[in-house]
Amino acid sequence: METVKSLNKWANAHTSYPLDFLRIAVGIFLFWKGVSFITNTAYYDQLVEPIKNLGGGMLIVHYVMAAHMVGGIMIVFGLLTRWSIMAQIPILLGAFLVNFIGEMNMGNLVLSFLLLAICIFFLFYGSGKHSADYYFKMQQ
Repeated sequence: METVKSLNKWANAHTSYPLDFLRIAVGIFLFWKGVSFITNTAYYDQLVEPIKNLGGGMLIVHYVMAAHMVGGIMIVFGLLTRWSIMAQIPILLGAFLVNFIGEMNMGNLVLSFLLLAICIFFLFYGSGKHSADYYFKMQQ
């Protein structure tokens, strides 16, 4: 718990608008990706074809959509950012591995790696000073 407090203090002292913009952009992208998975089911069926026969295949499908949409909105507003990022990391790690092991689409591989790296950064950095987390903390 003390580590999280020290990380928050460091992040609040070193906050900047470009980092806030990056957090918001990642949140919007993840939300958009969740919506696109819902609206473009043929593409999503093609992506989950390797795991379709697993016992929890449909659970994974619904988890990815919900985590991207809800987590993306929470990341945009900076609300429970670290928890939202923790929900995204297994998905992004899976996306990276599917693109790395699978058909090796370089664009998707680079995108999934960049998103994973940015999310790992925000897992440690937090939401920053310009966020709902900071606002609610200051209201206490």
